[in-house]
Amino acid sequence: MVNSTLKFTLKLLILTNFLLLTHISNAQNFRVLVTNDDGIESPLLVSLAQALNQLSGVEVVVSAPHENQSGSSHSSIGGPLSVKKVNIEGIKEAYSVSGRPADAVRFGLNQLGRIQSFDLVVSGINRGANVGDISHLSGTVGAAMEAVFQGVPAIAVSQEISGVDTNNSTKFISQLVTRYIDAPFQEGIIISVNIPAGEHKGVEIRPMGDSYLDTTKYALVSEKTNEQIYERNIALQESENTETDTFAYQHGYITVTPLKFDWTSYESIEQIRGWNLELTN
Repeated sequence: MVNSTLKFTLKLLILTNFLLLTHISNAQNFRVLVTNDDGIESPLLVSLAQALNQLSGVEVVVSAPHENQSGSSHSSIGGPLSVKKVNIEGIKEAYSVSGRPADAVRFGLNQLGRIQSFDLVVSGINRGANVGDISHLSGTVGAAMEAVFQGVPAIAVSQEISGVDTNNSTKFISQLVTRYIDAPFQEGIIISVNIPAGEHKGVEIRPMGDSYLDTTKYALVSEKTNEQIYERNIALQESENTETDTFAYQHGYITVTPLKFDWTSYESIEQIRGWNLELTN
């Protein structure tokens, strides 16, 4: 009787330890939520998710918009979301979300991460650069901003529309994620990466620069009673500020730019206080 009890106790201890070790092993996975603004069917998203999923100890989950949401910045549809599970080879979980990039990230972090939270959000790879102040309009950067808003660090990745080896892009981002795992950057910061076409001259860490697109001109294309239709003309323009990400990008460098969620102009606070603004009746 004693031997039977002892054997049962040993088996129970072995089983308990196995389950505990399994739980610890699973808990030690570095979880990355991958999203974008080009939509769940973008081959660039698939390439990035699969590359990151190959990193040791990294688990990738995808939550991305159902369709292209380029230029949506940090906006949200504000209503119900339609979520569908999709298949991406090698990825355990992937979901198509009916909203904007920020909606996909919010859903991913709070719903898909409710049992085991995410350690990092990677947004991209976007088709088209997001250097300079174009970043304010970018759904790719907006998705990363939502991650920071939810308390999770993020990397936003964009590359030139053509002439880029996506395999090299995914290798660079895999390197960046590995660096982050070893030495996390401070809270509230987004790392924005832009990868130009052609042979790269190197990697430059640069501040946000001027726009590489001129979007200020409109052409009247048709006219009806009480209605005029204008088409926006978009033209490329060269940066002249040699210190910026825009300039470095246009001269063949991969650019890395740290961005903050806080837009406050702290240097202006004292000046505005000096206005002595008062309540009026």
